[in-house]
Amino acid sequence: MTNLLASLNIRNERILLVGYSNLTILRINSILECNGYPILLIPNTDNISEIIKQYEEEKKLQIVIDPEFDINIRKHLTSLGKEYTDFIVDKVFVTLLQSSQHQIRENIYRECKKLRIPINTTDEPELCTFTLLSTYKQGDFQLGITTNGKGCKLSSRLKREIINKLPTDLDKICDNIGNLRNQIQIEDNIKELIPGENEDDLNNLKNFNSLVKEFNQSKDDIKLRRNRWLSQIVEYYPLSKLSNISIDDLKLVYKDDKLSSPTIEKDTTKKGKIALIGSGPGSISLLTIGALQAINKAELILADKLVPQQVLDLIPKNHGPEIFIARKFPGNAEKAQEELLEIGLNALIQGKFVIRLKQGDPYIFGRGGEEFNFFQTHGFKPIVIPGISSALAAPVVANIPMTHRDVADQVLICTGTGRKGIIPNLPLFESNRTTIFLMALHRIIELIPVLINDKNWPSNLPVAIIEKASCPDQRIIRTTLSKLDKVVEIFGSRPPGLLVTGYACEVIHKNSELKDWIIEEGFNYEFDNSKISVL
Repeated sequence: MTNLLASLNIRNERILLVGYSNLTILRINSILECNGYPILLIPNTDNISEIIKQYEEEKKLQIVIDPEFDINIRKHLTSLGKEYTDFIVDKVFVTLLQSSQHQIRENIYRECKKLRIPINTTDEPELCTFTLLSTYKQGDFQLGITTNGKGCKLSSRLKREIINKLPTDLDKICDNIGNLRNQIQIEDNIKELIPGENEDDLNNLKNFNSLVKEFNQSKDDIKLRRNRWLSQIVEYYPLSKLSNISIDDLKLVYKDDKLSSPTIEKDTTKKGKIALIGSGPGSISLLTIGALQAINKAELILADKLVPQQVLDLIPKNHGPEIFIARKFPGNAEKAQEELLEIGLNALIQGKFVIRLKQGDPYIFGRGGEEFNFFQTHGFKPIVIPGISSALAAPVVANIPMTHRDVADQVLICTGTGRKGIIPNLPLFESNRTTIFLMALHRIIELIPVLINDKNWPSNLPVAIIEKASCPDQRIIRTTLSKLDKVVEIFGSRPPGLLVTGYACEVIHKNSELKDWIIEEGFNYEFDNSKISVL
């Protein structure tokens, strides 16, 4: 059973509780905490606790006594609410626990359904139109877990396990991000929600990863960059850093003509070293031993914003290296790259061991060659440690054999975004080739007609979108070339992602039911659960 989860605002709602038990007290306290108004309907006042009587005296709740409440239930449902709702109550909780009262609970449920009143019946999911979650609250952060009636104890256990893995300052994170969002909207004079640009819905829309021009930007483009910046900060930055991100970080990125780093005096007594390291696609099991050794020795780590959290978590915390996350956000890639190189060079002059931690492999569309030449020109020849490129790993975790006898004997890795955002020269179609496009999902609508009309690609060619390959939130969407634009329109994009095309896509996964698309969520590699220590 799948239910639609929601967070309910019950401020000033009049909520009817039918029956009395220890659970009733918990429900009343929860309603009061959320600024609702509880109304307790009971046959008599026997065994009512002192706290309930005190609440009534303080006018925090209303007690209605009716020995025949089960017969008169419709009257109560339609007379105890607010005037502007025609006196119909807003919600109902039934806490009649005796097995002999099942028929009464069922009658109340039927009346609520007729009146379209949301109802929750304790321990009887079939008599509920909504259920409460096992919750955790810290400031404005709220977490809710449900097992859809399979057990409150299990929900509570799962909640505790999840909480133990979350940062301890979630309240500060929520406050900081909320304040940044408000500040950006005020300073940029954003007076209304912009379709596809609202920070809350960017994760679910194709706009989240749509192309942002870095050159020749219009006034509207510039105005929207900061809203997109905040969305990508929330998506990619380590949670531990979100409570300290400030608007000044963004001003440095977008308002200064040139990014500046602190002036560092040269230490001539030692010479720094730099390593360009590929961190792989995401799973810590796909890191190399060389990468782990270098991470343990580093004094400064310059990381791509797409390096996943589970890899960053391997960096030693106590007396470990300083970490700087690349500030590459919409419309700012070139300036952010310059900033990163300048910070690295200053640290090398200071004699530090610097790691440039890159997602995937340094040389496969990772600017590794440019960075190698830059540092070598300044007298520091980099060490390069290969990483497993997502172009090679993603098809494997998606069970797509890139080469397969009588199907594909070639593999081609392309980019979907050329220099300065232009569409690159796309390849002609070869039926015996598996073609992988990196950095293409944000402009898939532009690429499809070029491939089909200009490069003779068949519209029914099987393809697969693979997002966050080998990460716990991996997603695979299998479809055909002509349906790609509709898929991205409906399901959005979760960068980083890539596109695999060719008949190899259906060697193992055949779409026998001829569905428009097939979606697979999640990735769990058993070795990721093993303890990995930095060597």
